[in-house]
Amino acid sequence: MASSTTNGAGPQPRRGFKQVLKSYFYWTYERGSFHYDVMVTLILLFIFITPHLWDYRAKPPLVAGPVHPMQVVGNGIGVIVIVQASDVNIPADASYRQVKKALRNAIEPVTGDAVVVQKWETVTDAQGNLAWKVWAHR
Repeated sequence: MASSTTNGAGPQPRRGFKQVLKSYFYWTYERGSFHYDVMVTLILLFIFITPHLWDYRAKPPLVAGPVHPMQVVGNGIGVIVIVQASDVNIPADASYRQVKKALRNAIEPVTGDAVVVQKWETVTDAQGNLAWKVWAHR
């Protein structure tokens, strides 16, 4: 007569904590087993609880974009964008680099983020409002 432990139908020997953790790490349990269900439950808890516990800073920007419409004209090499001065945040004592960065940020919603500002000048539009005329290319 064969023993019930030799054919695999009997109770299995207890595994150590390290072996259980190693099996969890390598995902060796069969679907529907107790340990498989524990792993899936832990993953789901992580997915649904951590956004409430940690700040991932995944929030949309407070400013949606420019308030006034922009005029965009292609010039063969790049684009010319006319943006209202009130839509660009440039301090009075801004350096060349600061002005270039502010203008790039202002035209980004219409040109995309892979744009380089070449030059700019101030102009007045048809209503007499101050605006920036920006030459840019990709």
